[in-house]
Amino acid sequence: MKDIRACLRLYLVTDPHLCSAEGLENTVRHAVAGGVTMVQLRDKQATTADRVEMARVLKNVLSGTDIPLIINDDVEAAIAADADGAHIGQGDMSAAHARALLGPDKILGLSCESAVAVHAVNPAIVDYLGLGPVFGTRTKPDHKQPIGFGGLAGLVALSPLPTVAIGGLTAQHRDAVRDCGADGVAVVSAICGQSDVTNAARAFSEVELNP
Repeated sequence: MKDIRACLRLYLVTDPHLCSAEGLENTVRHAVAGGVTMVQLRDKQATTADRVEMARVLKNVLSGTDIPLIINDDVEAAIAADADGAHIGQGDMSAAHARALLGPDKILGLSCESAVAVHAVNPAIVDYLGLGPVFGTRTKPDHKQPIGFGGLAGLVALSPLPTVAIGGLTAQHRDAVRDCGADGVAVVSAICGQSDVTNAARAFSEVELNP
């Protein structure tokens, strides 16, 4: 199993619309050049077959980098594409079912928006938690009530697993996320769709190196 905490440091979540100008493949390639440590393929409107095809393209982009590729909400696509794992939400299949399908060697992430959800996590089944949304975000209009940094710190303290913060975060929030105890930050619009994707990703590392 990969070092999950290290992989979560800068977690790119793709968006089909924001990536459209540069294309998904080039967006991920340039983001990796800027320091992204994990990539999640998220496309709510795509079919499983579409996600499998996109995942195979991204696997080629990530080949040799040791950066995991995770598929959002589609365990079947993750299995078919032999991705590194899947990420599910509270409204998707149960974590136990997802783990049974994925097997023991794949990464499984789970979104948690509340203390109740975190308390319910079985650390023998799930590998990391996505916590948030910290702030509201247009990339997920149906998101739950934002929890802010106070809420993030509270959920991190409860978590038995590595954690990544998500929801409206930018490079300027990197130190605050770290101060909350989270292992990393997951971003969409702060990298996808930016005029210079590589420098947008690199900004997070620059913040981390110069607190």
